[in-house]
Amino acid sequence: MDLKKIKSKKQYLVALERFEDIFQANANTPESDEADVLALLIKDYEEQHYVIDAPDPLEAITYRMEQQGITNKQLADILGYKSRVTDIFNGHRKLNLSMVRKLHESLHIPLQSLIKEY
Repeated sequence: MDLKKIKSKKQYLVALERFEDIFQANANTPESDEADVLALLIKDYEEQHYVIDAPDPLEAITYRMEQQGITNKQLADILGYKSRVTDIFNGHRKLNLSMVRKLHESLHIPLQSLIKEY
């Protein structure tokens, strides 16, 4: 396959199909090298054409709580006050810088999600 920047959806689909064919190629073979380059080209195309926006802070917090089995009480322990958790989820209070830092450090929520306007 002629390897060059993917510029169209048709080229993208052809690259995906070829990648599927050679994905499990043995290491240190021409097919393995081709798969490595194709993966980079496909990734580049997807990053340009299939942008996924970061979730808003409340969605990110809720998702991480569900994912890690964290209760509102445990979240209150992280933020310091139970009333803050209620106020945040009811829209009466915005996250401040201290809360963002605590959530990022404790729950490993990306900063990009926590600082997004909501």
